[in-house]
Amino acid sequence: MDEIKAIEVLRALAAGVHPATGELIAPGSPYETPETVRALFIAAECLEARLRQSRRASNLPRNAGKPWGREEDERLLAAYDAGTTVDELATAHERTRAGIEARLVRHGRLEEDPARPLRRPGNGAEPNAGAAPG
Repeated sequence: MDEIKAIEVLRALAAGVHPATGELIAPGSPYETPETVRALFIAAECLEARLRQSRRASNLPRNAGKPWGREEDERLLAAYDAGTTVDELATAHERTRAGIEARLVRHGRLEEDPARPLRRPGNGAEPNAGAAPG
């Protein structure tokens, strides 16, 4: 049984409906107690959250959240210094745009602007946008 089907079954039971037949569950069933109904709703919500998280994770680049090595840092900085855009770097390193920008801030290539979040639209098209002198 997949998670989507399990969620449907849990939601049906919590609503007092037999998941296979669609008929109302008989009065006096253990599925009607408040504790059971709450537990079924919580279980369905947990499964839904896990499903959302796994879908989100599957949309992230392969290296998102992984530690950076010295060699990868060196390649990142060399490519950035040569004029590669943040978006191109994110693709090449299989990381998020925010991850690339954070790494460039850490190495002094971009300045962090407290008034503006690192994830700003449009700066990936300009090489070395916001680069520190030197």
